[in-house]
Amino acid sequence: MNVNYMTADEAVRLIENDDHVFIQGSTSTPEVLVEALTRRASELRNVTLYSAFAVAKGEAPYCKEEYLDSFNVESFFVSNSVREFIAKGYGSMIPRFLGEVPALFRDGTCRIDVALLNCSMPDENGYVSFGVSADLATSAAECADRIIAQINPNMPFSYGDPVIHISKLSAVVEVDEPLVEVPTTIPTESEIKIGNYIAEEIPDGATLQIGVGGIPNAVIRALHNHQHLGLHTEAMTDGVLPLLEKGIIDNRLKKVMPGKSIASLALGSKQLYDFMDYNKDIIFKDVAWTNNPFVIAQNPKVMSINSCLEIDLTGQICADSIGTKIFSSVGGQHDFVYGSSQSEGGKSFLAMLSTTGKGMSKIKPVLTEGAGVVTTRFQTQYIVTEHGIVNLRGKSLPERAKLMISIAAPEFREELSEAAGKRFGRSFLKLY
Repeated sequence: MNVNYMTADEAVRLIENDDHVFIQGSTSTPEVLVEALTRRASELRNVTLYSAFAVAKGEAPYCKEEYLDSFNVESFFVSNSVREFIAKGYGSMIPRFLGEVPALFRDGTCRIDVALLNCSMPDENGYVSFGVSADLATSAAECADRIIAQINPNMPFSYGDPVIHISKLSAVVEVDEPLVEVPTTIPTESEIKIGNYIAEEIPDGATLQIGVGGIPNAVIRALHNHQHLGLHTEAMTDGVLPLLEKGIIDNRLKKVMPGKSIASLALGSKQLYDFMDYNKDIIFKDVAWTNNPFVIAQNPKVMSINSCLEIDLTGQICADSIGTKIFSSVGGQHDFVYGSSQSEGGKSFLAMLSTTGKGMSKIKPVLTEGAGVVTTRFQTQYIVTEHGIVNLRGKSLPERAKLMISIAAPEFREELSEAAGKRFGRSFLKLY
């Protein structure tokens, strides 16, 4: 078996001027390779670097003004490592539903010459796994001319799509780097209220898609008396571990891959990564498959639970930007909102605290200028804050406004009512 072991500095010499390079994300950014590539900056020109959803150790080393001629920074999901660089106008974001990005690679719209990966140690047959990040890494590795990989004993071996034979790697660099850990967010009292509202709407036998953060964790904490839940999600987090260990998530009633927990990426602690390692009950899949609404909809009682940044009175959801500043991207929210709407007995929940950290209302007469609409008012169903839960499905615009005002922070309800009265006139006023 021919394996091309070398140092990181030797490996990145396979990257040439004008190449398009994919950098793996989730919590598995191949930091050693990225640092080695950055050291070559003075030798390279016009190398496009693609990144996506990731939680990195810090700002990417290539995000410096002196490297602007060397690297073009493009992101499909603006993560912490590139956020400020892009906000300053030095890089850019490519808008696309995360589940549709692999098609950009596969049809050549976004060319991939090189994929930089962070992989597990090989198994007895010489296969390595991308572990916590099947998402875009699967399609990028499939389309790349050259694959440069870190082989890392800290990367769990996950089954499913993120598996490749070591002989297919153009260069292999041995590293021993711990993965980034994302501590479990302890929900606040207000988030616990939101979690309880949502959990009351989730039936036994439901299939869960759960986002990341305090509110999703609050939902998970409220599900410990449920039975026969399933998991088909984009991101797997520490929060689901107790439900898996207690058998509350047993995937018995799913129609798509029954008996298996499905995810596309993982964000958590070493405890989660150890739990995943060689666990045949967990399958990681290409995000083009996990986030396909028509795959999602095949499961019964799909419960889509996501957070957002602000909502207007008609139910338009902003989840990717703060005004014109891109904070993240669309991720899988739209895909799972739509997939759950097509699922028999499915429901979607969009949740947030009613006010910002500065005490401003997140429920607004209209979205902030420049804010991106991630989920349209034509798709929203349940909206949840610490002040309650409302169902917008089948409701007129004035009816939606009344419902939204009822779950806004009390101190903002009067001004929201005045704005709704001006906008909708008698059709709103007659509701009172």
